[in-house]
Order: sequence, then C-alpha cells, then structure tokens
Amino acid sequence: MPNFTVFTTNQTLNEFKNYQLATVDGAKAQTLAAFYTEIKRELELPDYFANNLDSLDEMINDLEWIENENVAIVFKNTGLLLAGEKKPNKLIDMLNLLDATAEDWKWLDEEDGYRKKNFIVLIEHSPRIVKILEREEIAFDEI
Repeated sequence: MPNFTVFTTNQTLNEFKNYQLATVDGAKAQTLAAFYTEIKRELELPDYFANNLDSLDEMINDLEWIENENVAIVFKNTGLLLAGEKKPNKLIDMLNLLDATAEDWKWLDEEDGYRKKNFIVLIEHSPRIVKILEREEIAFDEI
C-alpha cells in the first residue's frame, strides 16, 4: 500500500475518521518557514522543533506525544504548497522525507521503545503535485 493518497474531494477524508489529521493548507504554507509554522501547530510539535527538514524528520519519526496510533498529514491547496519557496527542490525534499518516514513506520519494531504509528500522507489533487509524485517515483493511490 502506498504511503500517499491523492484525493479530489473533502468527502474522501471521511474515510480517515480514525486518524489524527494534521491539515496543512498550501495557501498558508507557500514558503518553508510558513510550512514549518503550520506543521508545528497541526502536529503539536514540541518546542524544540528547529524549523528545518532534519528536525521535521526527527519529530515525525517519533510522534510519542500523539496518543492516536493513526496519524495523517493532509495537504490542501497543493497547487500553492511551497510555491513561493526560492528553492523549488525543497518541496521534493519534503515529499521524499514524508514518504521515507511513512515507510519507516511500517517496519518499526515496537521493541525499539516506540509505540508504532500508522503514518500516511493525504494530498489534495493538483496537476503540479501529481507530476512531482510521478517524476520522483513516489507511489500513491488516487481516490
């Protein structure tokens, strides 16, 4: 099962009622700095989150502060997501990081001291996002 699901309507999100949804609106996250603000608020990241991809990687590979075993990051208005970022590869880096993290959670051995999470990424359809996912060979379902 792919780690990413591309959806076209908000109705689709009803299928994920048992998930804690962290929703990032691309209209409010057109730069990395704005994205970090949104993701920190939505995932209730600890204060020591350092507003960079390495720190995001560390945080989403932990998630100990989230009780729900099902966690999804939901991206809406994806045509605008990081659209104002000066380095366009940052969106690609972030998507690859999320894909790798979701894959890591699948293979986590609970004996490592972490409560296992079902971590997925839900992305509202936009031609831009689909093109990036296909080019980066990030597997996804469409619903």
